[in-house]
Amino acid sequence: MENLTEYLQNAGVKPTANRLMIARALDRADSPLSLAELETRLETIDRSNIFRALSLFRRHHMVHIIDDGSESVKYELCRSDSRHDDNDSDLHLHFHCEECHSTTCLEHIPIPSVSLPDGYIPLSANYVVKGLCPACAAKRGQS
Repeated sequence: MENLTEYLQNAGVKPTANRLMIARALDRADSPLSLAELETRLETIDRSNIFRALSLFRRHHMVHIIDDGSESVKYELCRSDSRHDDNDSDLHLHFHCEECHSTTCLEHIPIPSVSLPDGYIPLSANYVVKGLCPACAAKRGQS
């Protein structure tokens, strides 16, 4: 993403130095990051400040929360402009490798629409496929 200051402002979030650093770390990551991973990457920002920023980002529909079953939720920056209308149109499939514990965004595969019974209102979806990533499968000779 080119202009993170503008991205935060457009979402209604004041672009402080810490928030920009956190957004930049999420933007540059090649996969969703846990709070612990962000804390490691952002040594100058303490855990509570990172958590507060992530909570703020979530309230403003700037991040997705992915529960990949690894006992630690992961965060990724929303890349869609639809974040203002509570429609997470950039939700997509994730793959969690049970060998190396990496979680990969499969952005080209959208989460399928689910038809719910009357009265149910979906607010989010979490679709994670688990298995072996290509590198781990190759190590096992299963590629």
